[in-house]
Amino acid sequence: MLHVSSMAVTIDRRRGGPVRPVREATLAVEPGRTLALVGESGCGKSMTCLAIGGLLPRRARISAGQVMFDGQDLAALPPEAAQQVRRRHIASVFQDATGGLNPVRTIGWQVAEAVRLRAGATRAEAAREAVRLLGRVGLPDPETRAREYPHQFSGGMNQRAMIALAVAGNPRLLIADEATTALDVTLQAQILDLIGDLRDSLGMAVLFVTHDLGLVAQSAEDVAVMYAGRVVETAPVADLFAAPRHPYTRGLLSALPRNAAPEARLATIDGVVPPIDELPAGCAFAPRCLQATDLCRATDPALERGLACHHGATSDPRKEEAPA
Repeated sequence: MLHVSSMAVTIDRRRGGPVRPVREATLAVEPGRTLALVGESGCGKSMTCLAIGGLLPRRARISAGQVMFDGQDLAALPPEAAQQVRRRHIASVFQDATGGLNPVRTIGWQVAEAVRLRAGATRAEAAREAVRLLGRVGLPDPETRAREYPHQFSGGMNQRAMIALAVAGNPRLLIADEATTALDVTLQAQILDLIGDLRDSLGMAVLFVTHDLGLVAQSAEDVAVMYAGRVVETAPVADLFAAPRHPYTRGLLSALPRNAAPEARLATIDGVVPPIDELPAGCAFAPRCLQATDLCRATDPALERGLACHHGATSDPRKEEAPA
C-alpha cells in the first residue's frame, strides 16, 4: 500500500543553508500489517511521518525519492491532488492527544467533522457516526462523551478520541507517531490492542513510530531501523530480534533490560546521534561503532537487501555482552 523509496526531506533555513533531517528513507507497509519505525530521538522518524502525511512544517519539503501510495507518487503529484489523497486515505495519531484536539469544540463535533471531510456524510449522519466511533474505541456512554470537551477527558480518553477521529472515514493508512509514549503501561497496552483491533477489522496498514523496542515486539510484524536520517535496516520483527544485522540495531537490542543478567549493568551505545548539520563523512554511525573501518569513515553504505552496512552481519561490535 505504501512504498517509500529513497525519500529525502530538506529544510531551507533562513540562516546556515539547507539541511536534510531525512537523507534516505526506504520502507514499505502492507495492508493489515504494522511496520514499526524505530531509532533514538533525532534520527528523523517523526519528520519521515510528517512527510508521508503531508504535514511538513514551513520551509520543509520532500527533495528526493518517491512516496508511492496505491500506485501514485504523492511526492510528484500537484499539492492539491496529493492533499486530497492524504485527506481521504491517510490519518495520523500523535503523542500529545490533548494538544491535537480543539479545546473549544466538543469531542463529537471534531470526530463528526472528520467523517464529513472524508466520507462526505451529512451533518446528522456524521453526528451518529461520531457516537458510534467513540463507542468503538472503548469510551463509555459515547452519547454523553460526544457532548463533552477535551479538558473533561483523561489522557487515555483523549488518546482514544484521537484514534476515533483518525479512523473516521476508514482511512487505509494510520500513522501512529509515539501514540502511547505519554501513557502509563496499562493504558499503553490498551491503546496498542485497540489499534491492532481496528487495523484487523478495517484492513488498514499501520506505521507505528516508537523508540521502545519492547512495544515493537508486541505490536508490529515488520520493523525499519532509522539512524541519522537514514533507514539502515529493515526486516520482519521476528527475524530482527533473532538475528539483528546492523551494528546500531544490535546496540539497541543489547540495551534492553531483558537482555541483561540481573547483576550486570545495562549495555549502552557510546556517543550520541550527530546533529543533522554536523554529519560525519561516510557512515553516520561510524564514530559510535566498534567495528568501523576506514571504508566506513569514507563511504556511506547503500541500503541493499534491507541492510546499510559495509560489514553486514559478519561480527557483533557490541559482542552481545553488557559491560562488567
